[in-house]
Amino acid sequence: MKLTLENTGEANRIRSYDVGSITVNETAVTRTLLLTPDQLQDDWGPDDVGELGNRHMDAIAAMAPELVLIGTGRWQQFPDRELMARTIQAGLGIEVMTTEAACRTYNVLAAEGRQVAAVLFMIEPDPH
Repeated sequence: MKLTLENTGEANRIRSYDVGSITVNETAVTRTLLLTPDQLQDDWGPDDVGELGNRHMDAIAAMAPELVLIGTGRWQQFPDRELMARTIQAGLGIEVMTTEAACRTYNVLAAEGRQVAAVLFMIEPDPH
């Protein structure tokens, strides 16, 4: 899906997303990525939500975002329960949703000037 968004200054913007690809500004990314308004880390972490671990969340927490969005692909999948509890106890706001929803939410929050971090897993092909 192609997204259109008003000018958000210098903040990174998600321009489009589709199965296996997310375009940030002019860069097409095909692996799990970490995105903030001022940083893009492509090929950032695990390819599967179940592989998301403490070291990944610690790296995000060190960035001190207001909110962390986790886009889990075509379907919403929650990371490990203990990892989620630890992250929340550390004071990080965290929202888990599909990657499509996370892309749209990221753009809105970045346009508002919020310090948001998005972990985006690739959208899988529809098995049907």
